[in-house]
Formats: sequence, C-alpha cells, structure tokens
Amino acid sequence: MFELKRISPEAVPAALDKAERYRLLNEPEEAESICLDVLAIDPGNQRALVTLLLALTDQFRTGPAACFQEAQAVLPRLQGEYERHYYAGIIYERRGNALLGQAGLGSRRVAYDWINKAMECYERAEAARPAGNDDALLRWNTCARLHERHRLEPEPEEEFLPALGD
Repeated sequence: MFELKRISPEAVPAALDKAERYRLLNEPEEAESICLDVLAIDPGNQRALVTLLLALTDQFRTGPAACFQEAQAVLPRLQGEYERHYYAGIIYERRGNALLGQAGLGSRRVAYDWINKAMECYERAEAARPAGNDDALLRWNTCARLHERHRLEPEPEEEFLPALGD
C-alpha cells in the first residue's frame, strides 16, 4: 500500500483548475483523484466537493457502481439548501441518463423514476435559488425533454386479481 503525498494549500486553486480540465477531457477518474487530494487538506472546499460530485456522476455509464453512493455521500457536505437540492437533481438525472444509454430491458421505465426524482429536486432548488440563477429551471426543462424524446413512462400498475378458490 502507498502513502499518498499531500499537496500544499497554495496549490489548491491550480489543482482544481486541472480537475475541471480533466472532466472536460472526459477523464473523470483523474478529476476525482485531484479532488480527493484537495479535500485531504481542505475538507470543506466547496469547489472541490462539487467537482468531485460531478466527476463521480461522469462515471455512471462506465465506472464502478459505487460512484452513485459516493456522489450521494458528497451531498450533505455541500453548503446551502439550493446546492444540496440542485446537485441531488444532477445525480438523479445522470443516473437516469446512464440507464437510457444502456437500453436494457425495462431501462426506460426505471429511467423514468430517476428523471422524475431529478425534476422534484430541481423544483426544490428553484424555490431556494439565488436571484438570477435559473440553472435548476434549465435542468428541469432538460428532464422534461428527456421524457418526451424517449417517451418515458412509469411502470404500469398491475391490476389486482384475487385468486379464486375451488
């Protein structure tokens, strides 16, 4: 096992810039690693927490299944009601999108539930948003369009038919 090297506090801004670039280059594992290094010396760094959460959600399609739980574990560490609701919506929306990308049997119906959860989070974020910040509305609209584009529907309710005795 290796002992990880600690970065200096002065290196944090440049490290977070690198993490964002790695996300843009579709290398979320590298971004995740950098964020963990930053959080090791500054556990409450909000920029690192948000970038970590996004890097984990970037891995929903191809990364380990644990990324979902790890992203959810970041939420309570975010400061502000708006941020917690908004990024919860991001987690659910990306989980639903990942399922749509798999195109497996029943994936559209499961994606429906995740996308709806995201929309509920975005509505809560909308109510708590700062003036001039319409990001939650933009995300909600994206989810509504996902519903339309993929014709997402809930799981059909099964009609209860009691067993008839002899």
